[in-house]
Amino acid sequence: MTVTPATAAAPATPRTPAAQAPSPGLESDYLTFLNMLTVQMQNQDPLNPMASTDFAVQLATFSGVEQQVETNRLLAALVERSALADLEGWVGMEARVAGDAWFDGAPITLAPERRPAGEAATLVVRDAMGTVVDRRDLPADGASITWQGVGADGMALPEGRYRFVMEQTEGGRVIDATPVPVYQPVREARREDGQTVLVLAGGLMVESGQVSGLRAPVQGEGA
Repeated sequence: MTVTPATAAAPATPRTPAAQAPSPGLESDYLTFLNMLTVQMQNQDPLNPMASTDFAVQLATFSGVEQQVETNRLLAALVERSALADLEGWVGMEARVAGDAWFDGAPITLAPERRPAGEAATLVVRDAMGTVVDRRDLPADGASITWQGVGADGMALPEGRYRFVMEQTEGGRVIDATPVPVYQPVREARREDGQTVLVLAGGLMVESGQVSGLRAPVQGEGA
């Protein structure tokens, strides 16, 4: 799974649903129908006039259609309002995503997968250029760990994009390499092509379907 950076487009501005007013099209159609009904009554055959019940049926039929259209419009507005509320629920949370993460000087929480007892694994950290900047043993119990942004030489690493991979070796040979899920803050949520897209720290973007967990921000979590 590849996490793509956000484009340079301006951040989307949350839309606040405006007060719903009756559709002017419906009012216009209703008046047109009444005018047509009046003309129909004025020009009917005096020797074979329409029964009053026929006029009532026409009026009732149009009124039913009018109400159905208005109901559909109100339902669409409710769906849109619900979708906006869903987007709002993402912002400010920390999403668990297996992919690249942005380091801005603050510790990053990693959530490696649990492994059978006795199997050893190593966390390999690479920078945006693919250079290995850190290695460390991973616990087998799947407990979360905190990466402080310090390289293998003990020096603080610069701000930027990093990738975390769990490597398992056998006889000195790597037999498996799996991305390590990372908890990343959600800065923005938007709808694109029917999908919910999350903008993470550093402008990284993922679809909501790639999120395997969600939590409130955790303060002071240690390694």
